Amino acid sequence: MNESTEECSPFKDRKKKTHMSLNDKKRLAREKAEQYNSNGRPLRQYHMLTAEEVKQGKETHWEELEIIGNVKSLSSTLWHMTTLTGLYLNDNQLTRLPPDISNLVSLQYLDLSGNKLRSLPAELGELIYLRELHLGYNLLRSLPHELGRLFQLQVLGLAGNPLCQEVMKLHSEPNGTHRLLMYLLDSLQVRVPVPPGRPWIPLSRPNKNIPSCPVTVMCYNVLCEKYATTQMYGYCPSWALSWDYRKKVILGEIRHYTADIITLQEVETDQFYNFFLPELKKDGYDGVFSPKSRAKTMSENDRKRVDGCAIFYRAIKFTLIKEHLIEFNQLAMANSCGSDDMLNRVMPRDNIGLAALLKTNETAWENSLPSEVQQPILVCTAHIHWDPEFCDVKLIQIMMLANELNTILEDANRNYRSVNHHQPPIQLLLCGDFNSLPDSGVIEFLSAGKVSSDHQDFKDLQYKTLLQKISTCDRPNEFMHSFKLSSAYENIMPFTNYTFNFKGIIDYIFYTRQTMTPLGLLGPLAPEWFKDNKVLGCPHPHIPSDHFPLLVEFELSPNAHQNNSNGLIGRR
Repeated sequence: MNESTEECSPFKDRKKKTHMSLNDKKRLAREKAEQYNSNGRPLRQYHMLTAEEVKQGKETHWEELEIIGNVKSLSSTLWHMTTLTGLYLNDNQLTRLPPDISNLVSLQYLDLSGNKLRSLPAELGELIYLRELHLGYNLLRSLPHELGRLFQLQVLGLAGNPLCQEVMKLHSEPNGTHRLLMYLLDSLQVRVPVPPGRPWIPLSRPNKNIPSCPVTVMCYNVLCEKYATTQMYGYCPSWALSWDYRKKVILGEIRHYTADIITLQEVETDQFYNFFLPELKKDGYDGVFSPKSRAKTMSENDRKRVDGCAIFYRAIKFTLIKEHLIEFNQLAMANSCGSDDMLNRVMPRDNIGLAALLKTNETAWENSLPSEVQQPILVCTAHIHWDPEFCDVKLIQIMMLANELNTILEDANRNYRSVNHHQPPIQLLLCGDFNSLPDSGVIEFLSAGKVSSDHQDFKDLQYKTLLQKISTCDRPNEFMHSFKLSSAYENIMPFTNYTFNFKGIIDYIFYTRQTMTPLGLLGPLAPEWFKDNKVLGCPHPHIPSDHFPLLVEFELSPNAHQNNSNGLIGRR
């Protein structure tokens, strides 16, 4: 072996370690022992400020605290340390844990193992940020059902307790912590009162001097069955997540509001044909549906589980003229212009838009309407891509949608006016889950009618050539659409989607402000109900989806764009 090889050989290092002096070995053993307590658990080190450091203005911020030494009782001041993320009380003589522990709202790690606890306070279930809870080697015979609310818990130590066989069996199974927590949550009695009714907010009075057609419109993401999992919504009991339970509540909600037009997102194919359509037909509705584009590539059995968009309309008021499916991945492929970003980012997302061209029936009108004049309305609903990292995809999808709707309207208006030159323009209702906040490029484009080509949501990616094909470009570096749209719910709802990790406005009802007048809308659910009842998120036993339905009453009038005596159109 040459010298250079010997220098780098790992065996050389091992040999050196064997020549460590006896004193060095003792020193290392002593240092290692000092890092562990008498039960072999690692000790944590904390720095206490000296009087001199306090005078110098230094501050300390403890995130963790360990109390050891056969402690039998705890000072009440401990429960005021609300910034603690870790509390280690293991290997003491504690026989009781006070309810005040719920004050430690930031706790992520709590070790109570090796004490003499016979019971736990229900308030322990309020520490919803807990990731680890060690309860081993106590005297626990039961667990409070409130522990089921700890849906973010990843580690639950229970060994060495005289707990019942059912609990220990659940805990010992694969994914046992999650299974046990759901068992406890499902067993927890629902004490939260039913939320108060949402208020109706009047906006305008109908104009009785002209023919008008009052129309109520609902937009609702119902949360399809395959997305409603306990992994995603661990704060909701599994029985309240089940489709058999939620579908009845959803249908009851839809029937309660008796909208003339209902637009739904996340409707599974099988549920449309075997639940929503037959049930709503009983109430005088007819409807159209399309699943996401992926359904085309699936077997018949798998296709049943694909979700999509649905539009229902009250048959006594409307007649379907034609339905239109807008497939964003097909449009992206057809207009890619050789853009890798278009092919790699936009084209793989198979979201859709669904539009129904409806004709109003004579029975829908008040103050009479000449029988030879029809008022068509194009109702569109869409479910835009969800991922916040793909804001460019969202914006391009909505721009492609606007372009397709423009083509549909141009063709329909041309066909109608070829028969009747006095035919009023077709009105547009655009509803959906756009997965975009009010300050996003998506909502800016719809509301303002334009968006800059260097908008931050495009992420400086290569879309300009494509955008010139799917959008009007009258000004340099600016893309436009021809609709004059307003959001009916602007500055009304604090959130339309409410989960533990996200609360925001992502659902919308847009209308043509020149020809439609919003008369009123359904207001928000009282925020106090969520706060007072510590509702972590939706779905909830009283709320069947993570979205809230939007409901607006409009006045349609063929002469509204010429004669607006209320002076309210375009006010938003």
